[in-house]
Amino acid sequence: MNYTDIASKSEAELLEALKEKKLELFSLKAKQKTMQLTNTNELKVAKKDIAKIQTALTAARSK
Repeated sequence: MNYTDIASKSEAELLEALKEKKLELFSLKAKQKTMQLTNTNELKVAKKDIAKIQTALTAARSK
């Protein structure tokens, strides 16, 4: 997920994407706790995607 793709979305779309990514992060953490997560790099990617979405949201709200 690139920031340029995210920055062009509306605020409602960003909020929906943020909700989905947070849910994905929650399920990844649950899988990690139960030793079902094989690729732990997915956690890092999900956290970075959440940060990108939050940055785009802040930029959209300041306009």
